[in-house]
Amino acid sequence: MTRANYQLINGIALAYIGDAVWEVFVREHLLEVGLTKPNKLQKTATHYVSAKAQAFLIEQMEAQKKLSDAEWTYFKKGRNAKSRTSAKNTAVLTYRISTGFEALFGYLYTSEQDQRLKELAQWCIETVEAQAK
Repeated sequence: MTRANYQLINGIALAYIGDAVWEVFVREHLLEVGLTKPNKLQKTATHYVSAKAQAFLIEQMEAQKKLSDAEWTYFKKGRNAKSRTSAKNTAVLTYRISTGFEALFGYLYTSEQDQRLKELAQWCIETVEAQAK
């Protein structure tokens, strides 16, 4: 299957696919560490996929200079996109940053940068876990 041309996709659509891609990485990780009960899986997954967690990860990426200029461009494309949905239980800015996070993952996925995507996802998982300790 060929992936959509990332250069033609708007920030919201990149965030749409990126949300799903990030969710798969998180779900696979939770299963790999032995979680199997649906309620525990769902509750634990929110530590990784919530708007607050994603905004925290972007903050850490910036502090550690984890992203290339192109990756920052696609993050900003998602962050600055006009969304018709609004933030639920979180500040608008946090929600917009998390949309940028998801757009970044959408960009890496649709541009077929699979190794970079795996590397960044693993770093994000490790960062969330380190912060939880």
